[in-house]
Amino acid sequence: MSAKAISEQTGKEFLYKHICTAAAVQNRFRYASVTAETDWDRLTQEHSWLLTERLVVKPDQLIKRRGKLGLVGIDLDLQGVREWLSGRLMRETTVGKAKGVLKNFLIEPFVPHTQEEEFYVCIYATREGDYVLFHHEGGVEVGDVDAKAQRLMVAVDEKLSEEQVREQLLTNVPDDKKEVLASFIVGLFNLYEDLYFTYLEINPLVVTEDGVYVLDMAAKIDATADYICKAKWGDVEFPPPFGREAYPEEAYIADLDAKSGASLKLTLLNPRGRIWTMVAGGGASVVYSDTICDLGGVDELANYGEYSGAPSEQQTYDYAKTILSLMTREKHPQGKVLIIGGSIANFTNVAATFKGIVRAIKDYQGPLKEHEVTIFVRRGGPNYQEGLRVMGEVGKTTGIPIHVFGTETHMTAIVGMALGHRPIPNQPPMDAHTANFLLNASNSAVTPATTRTASFSEPRTSNDVTPAKKSKAGLPAAKATTLFRKQTKAIVWGMQTRAVQGMLDFDYVCSRDEPSVAAMVYPFTGDHKQKFYWGHKEILLPVYKNMADAMKKHPEVDVLISFASLRSAFDSTMEAMQYPQIHTIAIIAEGIPEAQTRKMIKMADEKGVTIIGPATVGGIKPGCFKIGNTGGMLDNILASKLYRPGSVAYVSRSGGMSNELNNIISRTTDGVYEGVAIGGDRYPGSTFMDHVLRYQDTPGVQMIVVLGEIGGTEEYRICQGIREGRISKPVVCWCIGTCATMFTSEVQFGHAGACANQASETAVAKNQALRDAGAYVPKSFDELGDVIKTVYDELVANGTIIPAQEVPPPTVPMDYSWARELGLIRKPASFMTSICDERGQELIYAGMPITEVFKEEMGLGGVLGLLWFQRRLPRYACQFIEMCLMVTADHGPAVSGAHNTIVCARAGKDLISSLTSGLLTIGDRFGGALDAAAKQFSKAFDSGMLPMEFVNKMKKDGKLIMGIGHRVKSINNPDMRVQILKDFVKQHFPSTHLLDYALDVEKITTSKKPNLILNVDGFIGVAFVDLLRTCGGFTRDEADEFVEIGALNGIFVLGRSMGFIGHYLDQKRLKQGLYRHPWDDISYVLPEHMSM
Repeated sequence: MSAKAISEQTGKEFLYKHICTAAAVQNRFRYASVTAETDWDRLTQEHSWLLTERLVVKPDQLIKRRGKLGLVGIDLDLQGVREWLSGRLMRETTVGKAKGVLKNFLIEPFVPHTQEEEFYVCIYATREGDYVLFHHEGGVEVGDVDAKAQRLMVAVDEKLSEEQVREQLLTNVPDDKKEVLASFIVGLFNLYEDLYFTYLEINPLVVTEDGVYVLDMAAKIDATADYICKAKWGDVEFPPPFGREAYPEEAYIADLDAKSGASLKLTLLNPRGRIWTMVAGGGASVVYSDTICDLGGVDELANYGEYSGAPSEQQTYDYAKTILSLMTREKHPQGKVLIIGGSIANFTNVAATFKGIVRAIKDYQGPLKEHEVTIFVRRGGPNYQEGLRVMGEVGKTTGIPIHVFGTETHMTAIVGMALGHRPIPNQPPMDAHTANFLLNASNSAVTPATTRTASFSEPRTSNDVTPAKKSKAGLPAAKATTLFRKQTKAIVWGMQTRAVQGMLDFDYVCSRDEPSVAAMVYPFTGDHKQKFYWGHKEILLPVYKNMADAMKKHPEVDVLISFASLRSAFDSTMEAMQYPQIHTIAIIAEGIPEAQTRKMIKMADEKGVTIIGPATVGGIKPGCFKIGNTGGMLDNILASKLYRPGSVAYVSRSGGMSNELNNIISRTTDGVYEGVAIGGDRYPGSTFMDHVLRYQDTPGVQMIVVLGEIGGTEEYRICQGIREGRISKPVVCWCIGTCATMFTSEVQFGHAGACANQASETAVAKNQALRDAGAYVPKSFDELGDVIKTVYDELVANGTIIPAQEVPPPTVPMDYSWARELGLIRKPASFMTSICDERGQELIYAGMPITEVFKEEMGLGGVLGLLWFQRRLPRYACQFIEMCLMVTADHGPAVSGAHNTIVCARAGKDLISSLTSGLLTIGDRFGGALDAAAKQFSKAFDSGMLPMEFVNKMKKDGKLIMGIGHRVKSINNPDMRVQILKDFVKQHFPSTHLLDYALDVEKITTSKKPNLILNVDGFIGVAFVDLLRTCGGFTRDEADEFVEIGALNGIFVLGRSMGFIGHYLDQKRLKQGLYRHPWDDISYVLPEHMSM
């Protein structure tokens, strides 16, 4: 959602902080907020003026006309305020149809003034610009301000001047107040623009000799501009509409939504209700709510919400478990129903998202059965058959009644089943598996000849293109009637390889001669080529770092498909419109600030460019061109016959619902000629009427379908066009959002523009107006397909449409990754791993989620145990590992590894090279004795050899005993590292048989020479064997295997790496130059014949 209401306190805080005006704004920051928890002593300390001034008190909960409702206490002292609040604070009251509890109040200084000093000012946004309304009489009795007020429209990108304000708004204002008001209104308008307000009303605005007083204020800001205005806004709290509580679960889902690239929305309407929904898609969620209300379920509808934009399995799980938790808190005498619905997805892997829902159902199976919950599922889209299968299986295994339906069932049919208005089929017909659509039924891999490019129902025309009309000098450029044709070429902004491959596959099944994507633009890499498939062949598409190069090298391109993020979409779109070759731009990003969208629209109108979006999946012209992910994957393209044109053109706001329209139209008519989803924002780049007029002027289109929506007045232009005869083709239209008029409080639906600001913007009013104008309007969305079929059949009957013979499309090979996802193929993996899994929502070490690792405070030793030994080791074992790493971390700069690292660092090499140089010295002579010592001592001990026998044998064989001996330390000068480890091991290890054996060997060797002690390598080696054998986590064979494969040397490598890195950093910090070994430290011994 974009435009969100803020509290009066927040609005005034923004105004007082940031307004820039010559007018003296009084009472800045003089307000105090009161709730049931308020400490009055502390409040008066923080706001001492409360004790000395007359006061005004009022609720600050988005309540309109508070004065008329008797909800404003005026000219009171502090005691009077408290007495006034005692009868209202935390009391339930009714405002209109909404019942709510008064919780938040605002206290401000009372401003004595006359009626003549009260004024009204309001600024609000429209598509063309911002209207400033002013009336010289303000206050409670202002009345119908729309009819009375002076108004001034400030066009997009234009500024407001004091002169304009004086001449057009202040004509009825006394001269002595004109200058102050003009300065204030200009300052207010600049504040409105700078802080991305979409609505700002002050009533009354009081102007006295002292200055300007802002008494009552209502405002909305564009929440999508948070990334721009964060420094000025700070952390903004958006209060719920009066009559609806703010629930922690809503805040939790809002937080999930903010952290996700997907969309997750939840509004609780009636937590005790028996009808719960979990719907995929912003448009579909509204349709399901409409249908529930149409069938009499409004009082039992518990929630409104939607998930879309390909949420991950974990995100879907978190969303689903929140809803399941809410619906299983209170029992209902009739049991409860959960409707898991959705339209046909364009790019979301249905099976993947259903995995999260299935996990949640399994976790809550007990409460779900206890509360007698019945679940109804209807979904379509990529891999939906697998998703439905899994959902059906979980019903069988848990015993929860789950009824599952696919695209063969009308989208909202499950609502009638859930509410008992229609029977539940025993064996619903299942459409063919995704893979079946991609199998070549003709047993021929040859691409058939190019098929018709105009309507499926009429002969092919030689020219399918209507060029943009040349405009007269000084007038905006006219836009093209035909946006896409069989030769259309596009540039894709963004590294969206999946979407591009989908476009190329669509091109191939449409028998296009060439791919529709000419190039890609991606600013974050250099120019390069990207590999794609064209049917069976591999092709390369160029990727450019900047748009200028792409446009210059591909002059045939006239479409830009922008997958730029919401932060960069504005700049990239404005840049694209500088190139005259671009006639159409599709903007996919959702959440672009409305002010930026309006600037893009203004430039597009000036340049004659058609914008589709923002916040859209795009559009499709069967047989010619598709935008990005529109139409879903190939199975849906083929099932909905989108590879060739039909006779019906449609325009919708919702991307998911546009795919549902593809399905409905393909089942009830000869198919789609063209379809566009204009996007869910308040100000889409192109409007319903823009596309309806295009379709009216396109010969191949015989009937038009419009899926309108609550909010805005665009549908009334269609009514006018029908009445005036500008639109003569049959129009079938339905506006979704009819449920909104049945709710007691305002609900913001999934699309930013889906909110009625006045009665004429409601879906009910628009449907009636369309019906009155002569459009074909069904009674509900449920009947939309029936009405489309009726109109189509009439056109066939009167000869307007002559259905043509079906032509089979060519076969497109399935991508390997998708075939594997569907379980159609198998292939041996190139690698196997059993220690770590990074594929899910959370990193897993040997079966343990990373959050658990930290929760259990396992430390580095515990992590090493998981990753090296696949075991959760005892605490003492983890501590011992960490001690080993600490004592082996470094042993000075003189040892070979450190020396090498230092020389490398001083030669200017990087950290990795220097570290590697040091590590390469580790072996039997330096550091690598851990494994060897462990093996030698273990073998001797296990064979029953006495310590003396072992020493004598090694001497006889001429072998060194690994782990025995030290250059500096001796029996008289012991190594404190060994002593620390020995004390710990003796105290904590359950058994130390091998260590005791090694210490007996040390007694023998030191009796011969004092420095033949058990050194740190030897100690760690033998102690580690004792650990593996006696900690209880390993069998004897497993313990021996770890020693054999070199695990113990890893301890030294890991520990000493810390020291080597330290030496590298030390040399860099000391800025040491290139090392050259001194001559006097080298003995030059040359052959005699060379030295003569």
